[in-house]
Amino acid sequence: LSLSVGYLPTKFSRPLSPGISYRKANKPGSGLVKRGGGTRAFGPGANRMPGDNDEDYDGVDPGRKGGKLRWNRFKWILFTTNTILTLYSLAALIFSIVIWFNVWRDADIITIGNRGELVASTVAASACLLTALIGWAGLLLNNRAFLAIYTLFLWVSFGLLVVPGYLTYKKRAFNLEGKINAQWSRNLGIKGRLTIQNLLECCGYFSPYVEATVSAKCYSRSQLPGCKGPYMRFEKGILEKWYIITFSLVPLHLGAIVAALLCSNHVTHRFGKGMMPKAYRLNQEAMAVIMETYASQLADQYGDEQAVDQYGKTRSN
Repeated sequence: LSLSVGYLPTKFSRPLSPGISYRKANKPGSGLVKRGGGTRAFGPGANRMPGDNDEDYDGVDPGRKGGKLRWNRFKWILFTTNTILTLYSLAALIFSIVIWFNVWRDADIITIGNRGELVASTVAASACLLTALIGWAGLLLNNRAFLAIYTLFLWVSFGLLVVPGYLTYKKRAFNLEGKINAQWSRNLGIKGRLTIQNLLECCGYFSPYVEATVSAKCYSRSQLPGCKGPYMRFEKGILEKWYIITFSLVPLHLGAIVAALLCSNHVTHRFGKGMMPKAYRLNQEAMAVIMETYASQLADQYGDEQAVDQYGKTRSN
C-alpha cells in the first residue's frame, strides 16, 4: 500500500507551471486542469492515479501508434545531440590514439613537437566521450539524476574542448618561428631531432653543421637540406588544421548544452514521474484508505450521513 495514506488530501501540493497563478487556474473556462489537494483531488475529471495496467511509462508518450510507444520531442532532441556528441568525441579519441601509437607516418613528429596539445586533445576527447556515456545512461534509463550530471559535465568537457584549440592557435599565430627555434635548441634533445630528421628527410636545423644529430643519413657532407623549413611548414599546416577542427566543434557542443538545459527535465510525458519515490505514489487502494479516513473526519464534524456518502463514493471508485 502506498505510504501516502499517512497524508491528508489537504496537504497535497498543486504543481502548477511557472507563471500560472492559483487564481488564474480557478477561473471558469480557463482550460487548465485543476491540480492539488483538498476536495479538488476527488472531483470529476481530476484523476491523479494511473489506471489498470498503467506502468506510467517514463520518457515516452502514452499515445500508441502501430502498437508501439513513441518518444516525446524532448527525448528525440537529446537523442540527436548526444549522438552527435558521441560521434565527434569518439572520432577525436580514435584520432588521438592513432597518433599516440604511431599508426600515421608523421605521427611521431606530433608526439615529439606537439605533446602538450596532443595530451590536451586526448583528455578533452575522453571527457566528451564520458559525458556522452552519462547522457546515454540518463536518456535510456529516464534518470533525471544522470541527466543533471550530464548537463554539468557538458560544461566541464566544453572547457576542456577549447583548450587544445586555444593552444594550437596561440602557438601558430604568435611567433611560431621563435618557438620552433627554442624547441629545437632546448627541448627536443638528440632523440627528438633524429626522429624529425628521419621523417622529414633533412639534416640539422639550418644545415648539417648546426645542431644536427649524426645518423646514417645526416653527416657533415650530407646533401640533405636543413630541418627548419620543412619543420616550419609541417607545424603551420598541422596546427592550422588542429584549431580549425577544434573550434568547428564548439557550436555543436554548445547546441548539446542548450538542448540538455532545455530538455533534460522533460524526458517524461508525466512531469512528476521520478520526483517522488514509487512507494509514495498513489494508487486505487491507497485512495480508498485516504477516503475512508476523510469520511471518518467528516463524520466527526458533520455527522454520519456525510461519512456514509463519502464511504460509498470510495467503494464505487
